[in-house]
Amino acid sequence: MKETLSKKVKITQVLLPLLAWVVFLLHYTITQTWFSVFLVAALVISILQAVYHAEEIAHAVGEPFGTMVLALAVTCIEAALIISLMTASGPEGASLARDTVFAAVMIILTGMIGMSILLGGLKYGEQSFVLEGANASVTTLMAISILTLIFPNFTVSVEGPYYNNQQLIFVAVITLVLYGSYLFVQNFRHRAYFQDSLDEKPLASEKTSVKSLVAHILLMTICLVAVVLLAKSLAPDLDNLIATLGAPQELAGVIIAAVILLPEGLSAFKASSKNQLQKSLNLSLGSALASISLTMPVVSLYAVFTGTRITMGIDSASMVLLLLALSIVILSLKTGKTNILPGIILLVIFLVYLFTIIVP
Repeated sequence: MKETLSKKVKITQVLLPLLAWVVFLLHYTITQTWFSVFLVAALVISILQAVYHAEEIAHAVGEPFGTMVLALAVTCIEAALIISLMTASGPEGASLARDTVFAAVMIILTGMIGMSILLGGLKYGEQSFVLEGANASVTTLMAISILTLIFPNFTVSVEGPYYNNQQLIFVAVITLVLYGSYLFVQNFRHRAYFQDSLDEKPLASEKTSVKSLVAHILLMTICLVAVVLLAKSLAPDLDNLIATLGAPQELAGVIIAAVILLPEGLSAFKASSKNQLQKSLNLSLGSALASISLTMPVVSLYAVFTGTRITMGIDSASMVLLLLALSIVILSLKTGKTNILPGIILLVIFLVYLFTIIVP
């Protein structure tokens, strides 16, 4: 019975990406508006499947490498979506990278971490984690966030919230240096900072075979390519929807970030509910770091080589919210223990962020 169920699951894992590709190919012949619903469904399936295969690869390589693999896979999806939509949207997509990365950071800092802390606090009262690991993640995130999202507003080489090409390349390089240093500390120099005795230990009998690992890598690649192509196909519909609703352009970034982060957010909530707050924080903060540290350099280099001008700096209200969120997270994680109050505060800030998008 178990063997039959396992085979069905494996067949499903192959059929779902193929189904997404079929939907993508059909959109060339079916041009009616209603077919966009199927394109959206195919996009969501592709993202969920890509993250699933990334999780399987993560289990195979173990912690803390596993959370890094998962974060990198999500970042690949995010960068691919942004560049695809920027290409399809033309000049109107200049701020899409900034809006999406800022939305991802705010969703993670206030939404994912806030909900994880609240769920764990409601169930266990207090949860503990390794303070050094959280500090390393938050300080790195704060430095990179300010350099990529705030500092462009104060440079004078180019008027407005922009970097010139030299600045884009320089910031991309130092961002990668900071992220690389963080990964070195996380995975080699101080691995114990990111591990917890309460985390689940992989069972020796659950080792992934080389054949299975290669299959997961291949299927993840197929899903990632499908994500790029489907996103490019949906770009005009997304622009039309936002225009019809009369919503600000920033909403596109929120939608993209929310769809991308949904599977990882669910994993973080699940870990917190199992009293594995360390794993939840690794997932959340690791995703935020990977999102801003890898997506912005990729988009910056794309802008330099294609001659595309991209908006980098966020506005003053967004700066206040970002700095507030970072400050609350730092204060909430300073003792190595959490309760429900920081979770409630962070979720309130998340609601303020969403509200001010609709009502600036």
